[in-house]
This record gives sequence, C-alpha cells and structure tokens, in this order.
Amino acid sequence: MLRLRECVVSLLLSSPSTSAIFPLRRFLSATASAPIPPNPSGFAVEEYLVAACGLTRAQAIKASPKLAHLKSPANPDAVLAFLSGLGLSGADAAAAVAKDPRLLCAKVDKTLAPKAVGLAGIGLSRPEIARLVSLGPECFRSRHIVSKLQYYHPLFGSFHNFLRAYERSSYLLSRDLDKIIKPNVAFLHECGLAACDIVELVMYRRGILTTNPGRLRAMVACAEGIGVPRGSGMFRQALYAVAFQSEEKIAAKVDYLKTTLRWSAAEVGIAVSKAPMLLRRSKDTLRSKSEFLVSEVGLEPTLIAHRPIVLTYSLEGRLRPRHYLLKFVKANGLLDRDHSYICAVGLTENVFVKKFVCPHIEAAPHLAEDYVAACRGEVPTRFIFD
Repeated sequence: MLRLRECVVSLLLSSPSTSAIFPLRRFLSATASAPIPPNPSGFAVEEYLVAACGLTRAQAIKASPKLAHLKSPANPDAVLAFLSGLGLSGADAAAAVAKDPRLLCAKVDKTLAPKAVGLAGIGLSRPEIARLVSLGPECFRSRHIVSKLQYYHPLFGSFHNFLRAYERSSYLLSRDLDKIIKPNVAFLHECGLAACDIVELVMYRRGILTTNPGRLRAMVACAEGIGVPRGSGMFRQALYAVAFQSEEKIAAKVDYLKTTLRWSAAEVGIAVSKAPMLLRRSKDTLRSKSEFLVSEVGLEPTLIAHRPIVLTYSLEGRLRPRHYLLKFVKANGLLDRDHSYICAVGLTENVFVKKFVCPHIEAAPHLAEDYVAACRGEVPTRFIFD
C-alpha cells in the first residue's frame, strides 16, 4: 500500500498542471483512512459492495460475480480512496461501481491516476474528470480516453458541451475514433455542416455520429431524397428528420400528409423540403393542426404547403390564441388594415404582443390578460363569437 501511495504521489507531482486540481493531502488522507486488513481469508465481495461501496443489495448481487476473483479489499479500498480524492461523493462512487464493478479491480498507480493526470494535462478540471468518471467509469479505464477527448474537445467547443452529448450518447467514448467517428465527422463536413451543426445533431439525434459510416451515408442520401440538397441551410434539419427512420416509415408519413392536408405530390415535396421536421411529427398532431388551420382559420391547403412552418407551431400555445386575438381585434374594428394570419403567427412572441396587443390596451383593457389566458389553453368569453 505504501508503494501504491508513493506511485500516485509521484504521478500527480510530475504534472505541474495538476497541482491545483488534485489536493494531494485529501487524497492521501482518504487513502490512509481506508482500513485494509493484510490478507483476510474468505473476503465477502457482496458484503463489501454493500458496506464499503454503498450499493444496494440487488446491485451488489448483480455486481459480485464480476469481482469473484478478489481475495482482499486492498485494491477496492485504494480505488474508493482515489475516487474520493477526485471529489466523487459516496453516492457518485456507488453509482460508478454499480455501472462498472470492474472499476474496483483497476490499478490506481498504473491505470486510474495516469488517466486523471493525462486528462488534467489537456485542460480538464478535477470536477470535470469526476463527472466523466461518474458518467462512464468503464470508458475512463480505457487506454484511449485521453486521445479521444483531445479530439472531441475542439469539435464540441468545450468539455461541458461534450459531457452534455456524452450523457445522451455514451458510445462517443467507446466507438473507434479512426474507423467510425473521424470518417463520419469528415463526411458531415463534406455535406456542408460546420462543427456547431454536428454538435447540434449529436445533442438531439443521439447515435448519428457513432453509427456505421455506411448508414450515415444512407441517411444523407435520404435527406437529399426529400428535396434538401447538401450545403443548404435546411440540410441539418433534414438529416435530423430522417435519421434512423426507414424508407417505409417516411413514405407512410408522406402519404399521410397528402391525405390529411389534401396536398398533391408536388405540394408535399415543397412542404417537406421547407420544413423537414414534419416527418417527425405524430399523425395526431398533424391532423389536429391541419383541421384547425383549414376548418377554423380558413387557410387553403396550398398556402400551408408553401408555409409549412406553421404546422410546427404549438396548437394550444400559439396557433389558437393568436387566431382568437386577431379575430377579436378585427371584429372590434381595432385594426386599420387586414393582417394575414399566417404572417402574424410567424412573428416572435414579443413582436406579436407589441404589434397586436399593446396598441389596443386602451380600447380593450382586458386584451392582454385574455390573450395570456388563451395561451394557457383557456378561451375567454370575450374571444367567443357566434
């Protein structure tokens, strides 16, 4: 144990950049406080996981077969002390061990401490390293962890952004960097996507960067197939919309749009190319919005096809309340000219209120509160017309 502590101290002191990151005194005190019997016989792994690591009995039963070869708590105690030195709470350490029981078998001096030093050397803070261990203890043990994060850091712009993506897609650290990740990133760059676009894709469509390169190329071909060319401003949304959807499912959604909105094939093509996210909307959502826009607002299906973004707005939070308000101000002669609903519904909330609510507060004192009520899903009596 003395040799272990000396090795860890040597590793940590050998990297000046880590002097402020790893409080050695805290690490050593945590290590020293861990009771380590010399060579106890009959080491009970399951009991140790519960008593020392804080796992539930069920977690301990599941994890103990992976640690059946352990004959002593010496190495697990050292690992727990190391995790404490990084700043992991008892609950965080327990969660990490539950995810990766073999973490307790890792050598602190040969595996864990060098990884921590390497990550500190590329700019990660101690809390960031601790968070990484909590999220992916198995990946933290990987010999490629430092080189992978060296690659990801500039791509994601910050370690915080990477962690957000990693929480959604743990394969980012387990997939082969040279065979999968780098080819996919290079191909997406060829398609006109900047690093920030790629990050957005990873944040909201997990797996898109870690999928097989051949499958990614098929997704790109599918995005082009719905009328959105590479390099266009809408391409990222199109790729997001078709990712991991089968051709059959996309074709079924296109047919549903034709039937529900009475669109021709050409009109569907126009609508989908302008608002690819329609392919991600549920059938019930599309039906309720189309019925409202056509039957209640009175919009022509052809107009909606050319302004399909209207189908992506919230029915209860935007489409209905703005329709009610415009209908009220028109019926009460408060507008000096007619205004297009489809243009008004596209305005930001602040602009809409400034243009259609604020000018009429004197003539209609309850207009603002009625509009707020309508946005909550209520229908004020003043907004009801026969």
